[in-house]
Amino acid sequence: MADPLTICLALGGLILDLGSATIELRWTHSVQRSQWTEQWQATPDGLVALEATIEGSGAGMDPPEGASRTASGWSWRPDLPPLPFLDLARSDATADWTICRAGRCATVTGLTGRPADGEPARLSPCEGHTTDG
Repeated sequence: MADPLTICLALGGLILDLGSATIELRWTHSVQRSQWTEQWQATPDGLVALEATIEGSGAGMDPPEGASRTASGWSWRPDLPPLPFLDLARSDATADWTICRAGRCATVTGLTGRPADGEPARLSPCEGHTTDG
């Protein structure tokens, strides 16, 4: 039986298999300066949001109804259908996205070697790819 799909990161012509079916995506809100974290999983139907967490509310980042208060902020399961891809906007005006998998974290710039020049990075299930156990 094949292992779960993995998540790929694409930027320009570069496509990187992140080697994991689940990732944690982190970024710092450009105005509020609070950290936002999301857990994503690759499925045959697309990327599924498993959980979102924010350190605090304000500046367009209020937790939704039903969010739970935690020691580090607010947490909830996003009510989203599976997404075929997730585009990550990148510019010099905002902090770079951080992607964590299997306890290892790196920025999109660190993973791709390409600075945030306005070109978005794209996360998606790796098409037609499964890993061997």
